[in-house]
Amino acid sequence: MARDLKDCRVSCKLSWEDLQALCRRERLVCKQLSVTKNNFNDYEVEYLCNYKKHKGREFFLVKWKGYTESENTWEPLKNLKCPILLHQFRQDMKTALLQANKPLGSESLSAPIVSFLLQRAKQRLKLQKWEDLMNQTCKQKGRIFVCNEVDLDGPPKNFIYINENKLGKGVNVNPVIVGCECDDCFSQPVDGCCPGLLKHRRAYNDNRQVKVMPGVPIYECNSKCRCGPDCANRVVQKGIQYDLCIFKTANGRGWGVRTLQRIYKNSFVMEYLGEIITTEEAERRGVVYDKQGVTYLFDLDYVDDVYTIDAAHYGNISHFVNHSCDPNLQVYNVFIDNLDERLPRIAFFAKRGIKAGEELTFDYKITVDPIDAESSKMDSEFSRAGIEGSPIKRIHMECKCGVKTCRKYLF
Repeated sequence: MARDLKDCRVSCKLSWEDLQALCRRERLVCKQLSVTKNNFNDYEVEYLCNYKKHKGREFFLVKWKGYTESENTWEPLKNLKCPILLHQFRQDMKTALLQANKPLGSESLSAPIVSFLLQRAKQRLKLQKWEDLMNQTCKQKGRIFVCNEVDLDGPPKNFIYINENKLGKGVNVNPVIVGCECDDCFSQPVDGCCPGLLKHRRAYNDNRQVKVMPGVPIYECNSKCRCGPDCANRVVQKGIQYDLCIFKTANGRGWGVRTLQRIYKNSFVMEYLGEIITTEEAERRGVVYDKQGVTYLFDLDYVDDVYTIDAAHYGNISHFVNHSCDPNLQVYNVFIDNLDERLPRIAFFAKRGIKAGEELTFDYKITVDPIDAESSKMDSEFSRAGIEGSPIKRIHMECKCGVKTCRKYLF
């Protein structure tokens, strides 16, 4: 039995830092964790949970990483080497004192304020772990950050971050079996190259910015193509290239997404990912989501309304992108390793230049003029709320985007 389990590996539930703290606490030397006798007494602050001032000196109640709360200790400011945690704690303390109409120079804190500070510290830990998990999971250049300065809500429950669409029951995808034979799809395209599906019109310019009209399908080179990974006709498949932040909105729109970098007009931003389900299943789930006042259903109606993407429980950062009646993102149908026109990939491109710090939005009820789109196959309406012709009456959802051209209702 021991021989059979020789190469068995089991994931550890503790983080690297927790294991280091445990070794130091037990006075155990561990070369792999860089724990030596010389750093047994190196303690890491997990968070700060109380404050007092005595004879002009500031003291902070410290929760030590790897130790229980019963082992918290009061430490003078000079003993603490955690400037970021100190800054966050002071900001939270100032907010709590102002809300409680207490003087900012208070020498001690009341029980309600201490409770708030403790909840805020634990919330930040949870959000940081969620942020780390998403960045470990996602396969993209851009990094994800998380910020909530509005309330004490932590990470969403029952949500799993994914890098590609998950196929639901009754959904089958036939992968491509052939690819182009080009060495350079732009300068020396061979007849039958992937852009040839678009009547030999290139979907992207030399800067990898989309140049076809909304509604026109994009055909990227696939896994069977001869061209390499640096081919200029591979854009959406390369994933998110920008640092983005999931943040809590202050006007009741839940979580939102802002870019931390400037995004040029027509640049690819992100793909809408989730679980691909049949329209019948989408109809059933739509009734439930309507009662909850939320929905993450996106109809794949490029040619036929057969499938829907549900990003409620499986998805990527697009799950958190809010609606706007004047959005800065535009939807395109993209085909890569699957040419089934009923199953396009949904890609968001910048509708205009987007400044760093600006929230990313798209219109949940996009309309595309089929004539302007130059596509007779393009359905004139996208819907993120389920099936348009459904006999089941949908609940009107109030729009809170706040733009001058707001339609007042999402659906």
